[in-house]
Amino acid sequence: MPAGLDWARHGFQPRWLGMETSDCAVAIEPGHFSGRGDDERDRFLAASARRGELALVISVIGDVDDDGPRRVLSRFDASVQVGDIFTSVAGRRLPAGSRPTIAPDLGAADRDLAIRLLTRPPDAPWWTLDLHGATLSGSNGQIHHPPEGQLEPILVDALGDPVVAAWVPPAGDQRWYVIPDATPWDNLLGWLIHSALPAYAPAVLRRARSPHFIDPDLQTGDELAARLALTELKARYAEEKTLLEQQLRAAEQRAEPVRYGLLYGSGDDLVAAVAAVCTAAGLHTVALDQDLGGTKSADLLVSAGDAPPRQLVEIKAVGGAAQESLVGHLQRHLDTWPQLRPDLPVTGGVLVVNHQHKLPPAERPAQVYTRPEFVASLPVTVLSSMELFGWWRAGDWPAIRSAILGAEPTAAPVPPQSPTASHPGQAPPDPSRSWWRRRRSGTATA
Repeated sequence: MPAGLDWARHGFQPRWLGMETSDCAVAIEPGHFSGRGDDERDRFLAASARRGELALVISVIGDVDDDGPRRVLSRFDASVQVGDIFTSVAGRRLPAGSRPTIAPDLGAADRDLAIRLLTRPPDAPWWTLDLHGATLSGSNGQIHHPPEGQLEPILVDALGDPVVAAWVPPAGDQRWYVIPDATPWDNLLGWLIHSALPAYAPAVLRRARSPHFIDPDLQTGDELAARLALTELKARYAEEKTLLEQQLRAAEQRAEPVRYGLLYGSGDDLVAAVAAVCTAAGLHTVALDQDLGGTKSADLLVSAGDAPPRQLVEIKAVGGAAQESLVGHLQRHLDTWPQLRPDLPVTGGVLVVNHQHKLPPAERPAQVYTRPEFVASLPVTVLSSMELFGWWRAGDWPAIRSAILGAEPTAAPVPPQSPTASHPGQAPPDPSRSWWRRRRSGTATA
């Protein structure tokens, strides 16, 4: 427990080792070793059973600071004992970035706990939970004690395994919550006083005359209806928030390889990103290294379908300024293409260059080549991967198709602070005046 926790603000008065616990409302992190909390825990459980009250217990699993190697002979790296000495909940730390979801068919109190725990920091770890018994070895061999009770999931991971759960014994007289380390205790105490105790042990609050307890038996119909509506609103918000977070993660997973490839990639990463952009724009792409069996030609063959126009696309990455000799690589591929695939004539070629990729995107020049004489003599289209990125990010598929296949392009919408600008504050190039469009209106083809 963290030092300096304001128990009184939440309506609690803590009892520690050596103090009377029979009249307590909840047990938090009870001990199970002699002299370290087992007597206090047993008195609390026995008194709750005698009064016919459901005993609420909170146990924390895992250690957020333990980043050492995992046990070789076990799938689990943490455990907490629940119930009798033969039943425990074992935990296995999940990979970084795991994000659980709310289990179905929860009551209002457990759903509130799930919502609160989903507000933990994004990098806070989670442990998947599993119920275990115990196997004891003696002179008569091994004796296996199966686990008692069951785990009721509250939050589950992507595979449906619980990461937060309540253990309930066969008698149903306890509700033992197992939560992950790094859970804010203020948030948990608020849940206990406002949700868990009113739902599962209201007699405890009535007996203590807690000012935080709102007795539903003493409320009007309007109060009950408003409280129910508020609870349902919180539940809908949690579900919608979880859904939107899942959609965001899925969108980020789809976008990141393309973004990284176009802005920072080289080799296969860059080729895959350019191919993904062409495919997203509705173009058909063929990876020529796979199709021809080796580096015999350009990287991609791109078309609008089975019919012309078809373009050979050569893709390069350079950390500094692009060498003018890169154009010659594409030109040689155009010259040898008729011998490789005479059945698929091409209209021309496109050179895509991720240039100056060691610089931040906003500091890179917009155009691959700037020497006017060289630009005017180009026999092929030259595009920067930054241009493709700007169109792809904005979803301007006509501009991508026009740039690759050579049709008359439409002006691409430029989002605010577009990374295609040469320098911060400089206006991006006007597509209607770009040199590749002027080249398309000229005569140079291969």
